[in-house]
Amino acid sequence: MKTFDQLFAELKAKKEAADPASGTVKELGKGVHFIGKKLVEEAAESWTAAEYEGDARTAEELSQLLYHVQTMMLAKGLSLEDVYRYL
Repeated sequence: MKTFDQLFAELKAKKEAADPASGTVKELGKGVHFIGKKLVEEAAESWTAAEYEGDARTAEELSQLLYHVQTMMLAKGLSLEDVYRYL
C-alpha cells in the first residue's frame, strides 16, 4: 500500500525515466485532453460504483481516479504543494 504522496513520487520518477513501455509515460504523451477524458471517465465510474457496486469496487475506482489526477498534475507541471495550497 502507498500514500498519495508516495504514488506521486513514483509517477514523477516514471515521467523522468521516460520509459516508453510505461503506461504513465504513454498517458502523459497523449496529453492533457486525453488525461482529462480519463478523469471524467473514472469520476463517473467511481460514482456508479458507489451507487451500485459496493465499497471494494468504489475504492478501486477511486484509486484509478487518483492515479489520473496525479497524471494530470504531472502533465501540467504541478507539484503536490501546488494542489495542497488549495485544500
